[in-house]
Order: sequence, then structure tokens, then C-alpha cells
Amino acid sequence: MLARFPDTVRAYVGLTKTRIIEQLLVVTVPAMFLAERGIPPVPLILATLLGGAAAAASAHALNCVIDADIDVKMKRTARRPLAKGQVPPSHALVFGLVLAALSTVWLWLTTNQLAAGLALTAIAFYVLVYTLILKRRTSQNIVWGGAAGCMPVVIGWAAVTGTVEWPALVMFGVIFFWTPPHFWALAMRYRDDYAAAGVPMLPVVATPVQVSRRIVVYAWVMAVWSLLLVPATSWIYAVVAVALGAFFLFRAHRLHSGVVAGREVAPMTLFHLSNMYLCGLFAAIAVDAAVGLPVLGL
Repeated sequence: MLARFPDTVRAYVGLTKTRIIEQLLVVTVPAMFLAERGIPPVPLILATLLGGAAAAASAHALNCVIDADIDVKMKRTARRPLAKGQVPPSHALVFGLVLAALSTVWLWLTTNQLAAGLALTAIAFYVLVYTLILKRRTSQNIVWGGAAGCMPVVIGWAAVTGTVEWPALVMFGVIFFWTPPHFWALAMRYRDDYAAAGVPMLPVVATPVQVSRRIVVYAWVMAVWSLLLVPATSWIYAVVAVALGAFFLFRAHRLHSGVVAGREVAPMTLFHLSNMYLCGLFAAIAVDAAVGLPVLGL
């Protein structure tokens, strides 16, 4: 029994999709820095990160329960705990629901009611809207379903200010428009997986040219939208946003050109680059706020 305990712990941790949680937390802290226009109290940062991580873990665990049947059919997800039978579905369901309750109560007690409510809304949206309604029915699944992944910046802002103001909504929009190019690049690589599982991700139902064209369109909207944050920041963020946006657009156009020309392309390069873009952009937000230079919009 004791010998199996570490394996059991790893299986439950696997349900939470820790790599995605790390990415969500990366954008939360900069949002808190910008809300404070400096460095917020460390206990508040830690409390928000812990609550946010638990909320994301809850959503992911519940997602694994619902998607267990398609995870078995996909090479990319076949090693997940439920797909391998390492955790009973009923136990995973209870695990996810308990995490949802704990994260909501924790954020309520350590931050404020708004942050707690937003976290619970994010869990419900990801599980009920994206996983249950959109994912298996429409190629727009990741476009609208991706809104759940935008919530950490709003939660972070609310934890500091007790409100949701326009810079939080701009950051929400950056992640919202970033999600389709990011995920469609991944889905291009694993198109056969999604097709086998019957999930209508865009690369399954559209031609490669149509997919890469939409990636370019969303990349442009994302890059331009990111500049809306300039009035709330200094030249540090402005320079980084322009540079990173220009480079991402260059690589998105390069992918599209290769697809149009019929060349073999590597969409995962853009996928990994999109992670670097988001991390770099939000790192610039954090540094900008911490340094405290005059805001360009004032």
C-alpha cells in the first residue's frame, strides 16, 4: 500500500495538468504588479497564486473526467491518469469538486469576494461551456472556450484592487486573441489525433491554408490589441510589445507562406514561440510596473 502511495500522488497531480497551471500563474503576477503599479504585498501574491493554482487544478481534473473517452484515443493524451486507469473516475470527480470548493473559499478569505467569484466562474466556464458544450461540437471551441484561460489576469487584478478595470480587460483580450494561434499550431501538429477522437479542432475541419490564414489574422489582432495597454505603462512595455509582436507576426506569416507554397512546415515552432511571446510580454508588464517609470497615458 505504502509502496504505491507515490504513484497515486503522481497520478492525482497528473490530473491537474501542472504545465498549464504554471503558464496561468506566469500571467497572474504581472497583472497584480500592474494593478498595484508596483510590487503588491507578498502574502497577497502567494495567496492569489495558491488559490489560482487550486482553481486551475480543479478545472483540469474535471476536464479529464469528462474527456477520458477521447484522451484514450489520442497519442498526445493517452498517458493521462484516467486514460491509463490510474485513478477511478469517481475519485477524480470528487478531487476536482473539492479543489473547486477549497480554491473559492481560500480566495474569499485571503483576497476578496470578487476574486473568489471570478475563479469559480472560470472553473464553471471551462468545464461546462468549453468541455461539455463547445469542444466536441464546433471548430470555434478553442476561440470561445479559451476565455477561461484569460481569467487569471482578471483574478489577479481583482485580488489587488477589488475591482475589474480596463487594463485588466486589455490583458484578458491579449490572452484571448493569443489562444487560437497558440492552440491551432498545436492542433496542426496533432491533427490526426483530434480526427481519430472525433474532436472538430479547426485543422481537422479546415484546410491547412485556411488554418494558417486564421493564425495570421489572430496574430495581427493580438499584436495590435497588446498596444492598447501602452497608456497604462511606460516606454519599457511599449518597446517590448512592439518588438515581440513584430517577431511573432513574422513567424506567423512565415508559417502561412510555407503552407501556401506546399512546403513541409513545423507548426510546433510557432506553438513554442507563442509561449515565449506571452511570457516575454507579461514579464515586460511586471518589470514596467515594478520600475515605476511615468505612465505614457498620463
